[in-house]
Amino acid sequence: MSSTENAASPSPLSEPEPTGSEAVAPEAGTTGGPTPGDAAVADPTAAPAASEDGAAPGAAPADDMSTADTPADDVVAPATPAEDTTPHPAPAATPAAVPHPPAEAAAPSDPARWGRVDEDGTVYVRTAEGERVVGSWQAGEPAAGLTHYARRYDDLATEVTLLEARLRAHTGNPSEIKAKAQALAESIPTAAAVGDLDGLAARARAMVGTADSAAAESRAEKAAARAAQVVRKEALAAEAEQIAAESTAWKAAGDRLKAIVEEWKTIRGIDRKTDEALWTRFAAARDAFGRRRGAHFAALDAQRGEARAAKQGLIAEAQRLSTSTDWGATSAAMRTLMDRWKAVPRTGRDGDDDLWKQFRAAQDVFFAARAESDRARNSEQVANQQAKEEILAQAEKLDPATDLRGAQNALRKLQERYDAIGHVPRAAMRQLEDRMQAVEQRVRGAVDSSRPRVAPENPMVTSMRQAVTKAEEQLAKAEAAGDARRVEEARANLSTRREWLAEAERSAARR
Repeated sequence: MSSTENAASPSPLSEPEPTGSEAVAPEAGTTGGPTPGDAAVADPTAAPAASEDGAAPGAAPADDMSTADTPADDVVAPATPAEDTTPHPAPAATPAAVPHPPAEAAAPSDPARWGRVDEDGTVYVRTAEGERVVGSWQAGEPAAGLTHYARRYDDLATEVTLLEARLRAHTGNPSEIKAKAQALAESIPTAAAVGDLDGLAARARAMVGTADSAAAESRAEKAAARAAQVVRKEALAAEAEQIAAESTAWKAAGDRLKAIVEEWKTIRGIDRKTDEALWTRFAAARDAFGRRRGAHFAALDAQRGEARAAKQGLIAEAQRLSTSTDWGATSAAMRTLMDRWKAVPRTGRDGDDDLWKQFRAAQDVFFAARAESDRARNSEQVANQQAKEEILAQAEKLDPATDLRGAQNALRKLQERYDAIGHVPRAAMRQLEDRMQAVEQRVRGAVDSSRPRVAPENPMVTSMRQAVTKAEEQLAKAEAAGDARRVEEARANLSTRREWLAEAERSAARR
């Protein structure tokens, strides 16, 4: 540049980054050059937080350096409080014990606070130890050079911020983060960048100091997470053991064990030894459940086989009885077979239905034949009823008053014909019998009225006569036996009975 530079109006940080011929190309022999920060790839919009000297994040950039007639030694850094010809000391570095708080989305830093570009294009950065040359800018306005080196600082700050976020969130390997923070802490003080290098280096050193505690916290969190996962798998193993020991809901329990396997696969972060031990518990419980379920169904199959054999035997009995015409006894036998069938366990839905159809078919054969027999019998009984009604009509026409003997003979013949006729329907039986009894009583009454009336003998007299007759028989037996004592007793008893008979006859005669 052919003229010196002094302060001018400010220009925004959003000025386009130099490209092509405007790119930075440090001259041979000049101090500064590429640093580890040059190679950092980070979001250009990210930047560190404001430093403790009062520079606010996102502050306006320093005044552009424009040409003027002032001597080169009179160049004034825009961030200094007064202009002089001596280099201005950098603000005091932030103490390492008080690191900058992480700012994951801070605005870009203010390069004019931390550096300057002299008239020959040399770029300086201010640190606690004084100004340091970081490079040379020959591609354009001095403010663009500051902005370029500020972007390098922003890249470093972004890398530090990302490491702080990872360390804080425990999302990375603390040892690896510590190593990277150590490398940054060592490289930042000499980086070819313009910004609060001392504060940024302090943040990196702070990460080195807290990495061990973060590692311990990370280990504790992992241990807690691992313990929680172990508890989950222990609960699943215990549930499987309970199912294996108690459950008889075979379908639901089997489905639950399958669901446990799927849930088991989602639980991670457990050491191999513990995980294998828990899986051994679960697998043993699942196998025990499988054996118990298999034994249950084997026993059920055996029971079903016995039930099938028993029902086949009942079917054979029903088929044998199906042709019987002993309707009463066979009906009772069929009812007994039905009771026995109900007492036999089921053999399974399909098999039991087939066996039931065979058993029912055999019973249907018998009951259909009995129904047909009942219909024929009912027809015969109706005919018998009609025949008996005809006989009753003839008997009811008999008139014993005009011809008693003829009525008696005719009734006797009609009764013989009536009795010779078979069964009649149950509903008509009582009515027919009552009609026949009425005819018999009418004829019997006519016979009784034609006989002379004899007064019935007094029951007491009859009883006394029987007692006298019995006493006479006892006396005869005693005399035949030659027992004098018995003969005397029998005679006395006979005498008493005769006296009672005489008294009873006298009493009956008086009535």
